[in-house]
Amino acid sequence: MKRIGIILMLTLGLTACDNGDNQKAEEHLKKAEKALKTQHYSEAKLQIDTIRTLYPKAFDIRKKGVKLMQQIDLQEQQRNLIYLDSMMTVKQAEFDAIKGHFVLEKDTAYQEKGNYFYPTQTVEKNIGRTFLRGQVSEQGEMSLTSIYCAGGNINHTSVRVSVGDSYAETPSSKDSYQTTDLGRPIEKADYKLGDDGGVTAFVVQHENENIQLTFNGDRTYRTVMQLNDRKALVELTNLARVLSGIEEIKKEQKEANLKIEFVKRKMAGENVQKN
Repeated sequence: MKRIGIILMLTLGLTACDNGDNQKAEEHLKKAEKALKTQHYSEAKLQIDTIRTLYPKAFDIRKKGVKLMQQIDLQEQQRNLIYLDSMMTVKQAEFDAIKGHFVLEKDTAYQEKGNYFYPTQTVEKNIGRTFLRGQVSEQGEMSLTSIYCAGGNINHTSVRVSVGDSYAETPSSKDSYQTTDLGRPIEKADYKLGDDGGVTAFVVQHENENIQLTFNGDRTYRTVMQLNDRKALVELTNLARVLSGIEEIKKEQKEANLKIEFVKRKMAGENVQKN
């Protein structure tokens, strides 16, 4: 009898503890529900995480917490979409305001995406000219092309821009090539923004100064960057910022929509199992 009494006391004690845990877990759940109503999503998640951590045996409350967490995730992503849509409107308006300053060149027969050029740097206006050209893809990827056709080949693979003792220099181009135009040799080398040795940023910083442009190859060739070429890189840098911003928003919108679809499928699946 004494042993039975001990077991009964332990059982009653455990039951009391479980009831106490359920009550405390319920309090955290109510706080989470209140936080959700006021759109304090971080606080709501914190309360649910507290239930998971401190009250592992409060099974019914934990299940309610899981469902509430799904509602939090859904509302949070829906709010993000509203914000992203407003940001897209701002960015699109910014692009619409400046896109007329550039020329889009795109051959739909073999190009999936075209490139924007500054009007003074389009191909037809620069035949036979040695200079540094900028371009921005429709997705906001900026790159530079060094074009040399000053007579004879120098097999250049990099360029340097300098003002006095200050300079920036591209690494050796991973995409250089040579061609001819009416028998005149033409050399070109491409450099992507971020892999241009800071040349683009240097030109933007020194837009109003005389910048010397040096082509590095078997021998060097020096010239001075024209004002329009310096301005072109400044304007294209801004265009790249706007277009890449639009692409980033599109990416985040896609991710938010995928998360919303996932949560809705999960909620719908649980409802089917329940019924």
